[in-house]
Amino acid sequence: MLIRDEAGLRLLRQAQEEALRARRHPPTEDFHTRKLSEVWARAAKSQAFRDIGAFSWDSFERLPLTPKDRLKQDPWSFAVGELAEAAKYYETTGTSGRVTPTPRHLEDIVWNTVSVAEAWRSVLSAEDRVAILLPSDIVPVADLIVGVCEYLGLPHTRMYPFATGISDWDRLSGLWSTLRPTTVFAAPGVLMQLTRLLAQRGTLPGLSACVDRLMLLGEVSTPALRTRLGTWWDATAYDVSYGSTETGTLAATCPAGSLHLLTHAHYFELTDGERVTPLPADGTGRLVVTPLNLHARPLLRLDTGDEVEVSSDRCDCATPGSTVVVRGRSGDGLRVRGVGLAIHDVEEIVYGLTTATGYLVEIDEAGTRARILLERAPGSDRADETAAVEAVRRASRDRLGLAWDGIAFLNALPSTTKSGGSQKSWKRTNVRVVESAR
Repeated sequence: MLIRDEAGLRLLRQAQEEALRARRHPPTEDFHTRKLSEVWARAAKSQAFRDIGAFSWDSFERLPLTPKDRLKQDPWSFAVGELAEAAKYYETTGTSGRVTPTPRHLEDIVWNTVSVAEAWRSVLSAEDRVAILLPSDIVPVADLIVGVCEYLGLPHTRMYPFATGISDWDRLSGLWSTLRPTTVFAAPGVLMQLTRLLAQRGTLPGLSACVDRLMLLGEVSTPALRTRLGTWWDATAYDVSYGSTETGTLAATCPAGSLHLLTHAHYFELTDGERVTPLPADGTGRLVVTPLNLHARPLLRLDTGDEVEVSSDRCDCATPGSTVVVRGRSGDGLRVRGVGLAIHDVEEIVYGLTTATGYLVEIDEAGTRARILLERAPGSDRADETAAVEAVRRASRDRLGLAWDGIAFLNALPSTTKSGGSQKSWKRTNVRVVESAR
């Protein structure tokens, strides 16, 4: 138990009161001024920010952005205090290169858990039973879900099927029959692989009957993919959260399925690569974030490298504040013969027009040739594949301006396209560079 004394309980209540207020009213400028001044003071104790001086809005806006590469190259210069003061220690998965050490104090964990739990309270039910198909080792994602379940009082279990020797696919199926989970937290790739396995065994209808919600996180999940998974499981699939190990959770889902930026927990800005502006009513660009509740490693104006679209249109759930659509990392795009490809564009075609349970883009080093391999769904009729290939070919030409050098169905794709968890990187797992893509 992390909360073991009155100080911890006061911290929990403070985080809860702040999150509940934000659910009713968007944070004011005075709120952000106070919170930014506090995190500024904590950051000034680190080597990276030791010369920033006193806080003011002018000094904040003059402060250069913190590139993610700088954080990765010298992570300990951003840390405050000794490692022994941390309550938990994590590392990033290294999808964009090297791993980043990430100690977390009690404050980091409590603020993030409560913020997310209060956001998800409107989606989850008090009668839920939760299956967590996410990794527990080194990365924090499963710990976050466990913390939320404990906070909300929901029975739950971890059953990550890639934990060799502990929880394989057979053990998962047996446990599933006993727990009969109503809510499943998983990365899209992991859930897709589970779907294939259960369909092959003929057990998908029986094991999916108890499931009401699929809570997808750890990867970018596109609307077409969520629709596909929701159809297979006869459940509602949510893009449940967005964030990173370095920052904590930046946005959380609502009953209407939108991602709402947690503006009481972070101060957000957008950059087009030249100018940086406070979070606009509507706009697109790379997201810049200053987490307001980090203590072990305070960060100021971190350039996440994530391309996002922000909207102020009132969500059907009536939660105040902006919603966000994550388009992917700025470095995850591909170019084939001058045509840009992004995860949303590719997956809207693959999962919108075919029954494929996965795909792999093969591209040559020069970006002059590319083909797409589609994973055949169990029990699918191969006679339908010619029409599916033509639909992908036509949609790629009309929507993307790209003519694939080849489109083919395969029985199975490499496991690297499936074992996502929180370590999924589109370019590392759904793209393969080959000498010649034919």
